[in-house]
Amino acid sequence: MLWQLTQMLWVGGLWLLHLGLLPALGQIGLAPLLIDEISTLLSALLVAFAAVCVALQVLVLIQSEGLQSVWRDIRGQLLLMAMYACAMYFTVHKLLPEAQRWQLFSYLVLGFSGLLLVLQPVPGWGGRVRQAHP
Repeated sequence: MLWQLTQMLWVGGLWLLHLGLLPALGQIGLAPLLIDEISTLLSALLVAFAAVCVALQVLVLIQSEGLQSVWRDIRGQLLLMAMYACAMYFTVHKLLPEAQRWQLFSYLVLGFSGLLLVLQPVPGWGGRVRQAHP
């Protein structure tokens, strides 16, 4: 349950910001510079939140499948890629704040890693989704 909750929060939040919130702010008529400022602030906050959620998912994966699964399992590899994307985002954000395209690239790598992770089975369930009993 913790795996799915954290995954929904960080992957959903990343995509909702750029596919839902920012276009809506443009539609209501906010100034483009204000939208850019909101985007910069919220993107950094969401990437930091995603890093915390990814770390939590790594811990869930290790507890469920063992330490070896971080390197051998596709879920672990996607989580490592997401952590790398978070680190790359903040490195570029701090060292080269004018490199907006590199930040966007890191954000997209993080987002697509999350989307691919959503398609993977939940750890500990053997690839099957548990059904509720009446």
